[in-house]
Amino acid sequence: MHLVTVATCQLRQWALDFAGNKARILQSMAIAKSKGATLRVGPELEIPGYGCLDHFLEGDTILHSWEVLAEILQSEEAKGIVCDIGMPIIHKSSTYNCRVIIFDGKIVMIRPKMWMANDGNYRELRYFTPWYKHRQVEEHSLPGIIRKITGQSTVPFGDAVIATEDTVIGVELCEELFTPASPHIDMGLDGVEIFTNSSGSHHELRKLNRRVDLIKEATQKLGGIYLYANQQGCDGDRLYYDGASMIALNGRILTQGSQFSLSDIEVNTATVDLEAVRAHRTTSSRRMQSAQAEPYQRIRIDFRLDGGLGLRPGVEEIKPGEFQYHTPEEEIALGPACWLWDYLRRSKTQGYFLPLSGGIDSCATAVIVHSMCRQVAKAAEAGNQQVIDDARRMTGEPEHSTYLPTDPKEFANRIFHSCYMGTENSGPETRKRAKDLAEAIGAYHVDLNMDTAVNAVKGIFSFVTGRTPQFKVHGGSNAENLALQNIQARLRMVVGYMFAQLLPWARGKVGGLLVLGSANVDESLRGYFTKYDCSAADVNPIGGISKTDLKRFIHYAQTEFDLPILESFLNAIPSAELIPIGADNAVQSDEIEMGMTYDELSVYGRLRKVEKCGPFSMFGKLVQEWGKLYSPTEIAEKVKHFFFMHAINRHKMTTLTPSVHMESYSPDDNRFDLRPFLYPARFEHQFHRIDVLAAELPNRAVQPGSDKAKVD
Repeated sequence: MHLVTVATCQLRQWALDFAGNKARILQSMAIAKSKGATLRVGPELEIPGYGCLDHFLEGDTILHSWEVLAEILQSEEAKGIVCDIGMPIIHKSSTYNCRVIIFDGKIVMIRPKMWMANDGNYRELRYFTPWYKHRQVEEHSLPGIIRKITGQSTVPFGDAVIATEDTVIGVELCEELFTPASPHIDMGLDGVEIFTNSSGSHHELRKLNRRVDLIKEATQKLGGIYLYANQQGCDGDRLYYDGASMIALNGRILTQGSQFSLSDIEVNTATVDLEAVRAHRTTSSRRMQSAQAEPYQRIRIDFRLDGGLGLRPGVEEIKPGEFQYHTPEEEIALGPACWLWDYLRRSKTQGYFLPLSGGIDSCATAVIVHSMCRQVAKAAEAGNQQVIDDARRMTGEPEHSTYLPTDPKEFANRIFHSCYMGTENSGPETRKRAKDLAEAIGAYHVDLNMDTAVNAVKGIFSFVTGRTPQFKVHGGSNAENLALQNIQARLRMVVGYMFAQLLPWARGKVGGLLVLGSANVDESLRGYFTKYDCSAADVNPIGGISKTDLKRFIHYAQTEFDLPILESFLNAIPSAELIPIGADNAVQSDEIEMGMTYDELSVYGRLRKVEKCGPFSMFGKLVQEWGKLYSPTEIAEKVKHFFFMHAINRHKMTTLTPSVHMESYSPDDNRFDLRPFLYPARFEHQFHRIDVLAAELPNRAVQPGSDKAKVD
């Protein structure tokens, strides 16, 4: 046997928090060494933080990264262990996303990223230059601050591998694992046995399995040890980086980090046998391809990862296990909750304020905050001092307090405030549901009526114009009806911010609260919300989650969190409650008003964004998928209605409250979904082509003309 112990880290780095990031890096090195590791890998761009965005274009970001690296090179923590560290570096006037390999106070080599993440949430080509010189190495001149420490004037910069006395290490960066021709293939054929991958990979519902499958496949075919490190938590933007660091051997996962955690630092280690890699590589076809592989330049380190002891009595080799995944419902409960905790503690505010309407969306937001409080209580019980210190600060505890936030409801009453803002159109059932939910989770709840404020604004308009608008059920026009609904919604935003700023003061405390929004991804896509209403908030934990998934989450939370009150939310008809009940006593229904179901919206969203369909190609796909449910002309009308409503409401998406990215079809205009906001909403050419084709196609619907079963 030839045993080596390796370590991979997930760190809660924060963009531009150079001091905090350095402390977490050093502590991770110390933990890795304490576990016997001789190789430590950290997340992508861990020194400045991955989410610096346009700050990567500033010279200060590069300078401060070198300053932090200089301190790391001189530290005791970095001695006696090979460390793979991430930072941006300017080489020949171009900025590269780099891994810096250090050992015993020296820089061994710098490996720049070759393939960039440049779609969806990522814009790496905006900040960094890819390294196109594959298998080529140049000399990089070090800044004076580093030369004084290491005694080196230049170091190798480029696409090379590292040879210790007992093995060979190759570096792969994040996106390079996802490319068709990943670097690990050529490196493995050239004899690399240990692969490191430093990542800034965000969480998305049902996404983690892709990452795991790629790592397992890479090492199954090639043989090898794969060390995957990832950023964790909210680093200052919309993404939640979900950790889940892992170590794989020959296609099997040896160890995995948590996907959702409040810990700032998590170090996973495994003791593995290099001989197992060599035995895996004895297949004839692999040897033939290896003999033809182009060589990489090897940068040598006079050091053995096994510490000079191939066989280490008393040290247990880690055995493979099955990777543990969370269900989508658990992902919703944990991911946004962890993101909310990071946002709350790093913004130095005293809590959250939620307009709690009694509907399922604000209910889901409240339950996610409850999940956050449960996570805090769990971490406090486990002795997580960082969580305890943050909780004491935001609850206003004195410096030497012994307060422990181990009761989720008690902690929620200190930091979570909810408010039911009713009008004459609100029903007593929704008011009661909001009150009962707040009580069940411990929120500090306020119940009020806003009719005085609404009537005051209506009075101003009537005084100026001499006209009094009426709801449609009272004979008013569509314009009057919409305006009267919108003023209620917008005043809730104004009142909500007033209470968020002053509720702590009213309770004898100091500071303010962050306002939470509750618009789901489907309503945002359709534009079914009032611009600048109570969905306009500071942050929105459910803005990237579909209505369908939110319902499943509430079902899960009802049992998992012992909240029987949630049953009433699941049974309630989704309604904005902004218009009076008419003569037929029918409650205002969201799905009827939208002209489409939430399940249909999810389908439209995925086809539009993920499968990149315009109106005509979406119609073609839905004729195949829905052809037994609806006639071609019915499907045509549905598609045209969706695109028309999406187009006329597209401007609303430019003002969406920042939300945790969770869904692949999010319409978030700010980074993820870059499209015009002034459309030719009638899409004359596209809709004409749909109508022509719909008229030609046969009707395959089982019951033509009827409004059939729900679409999944």
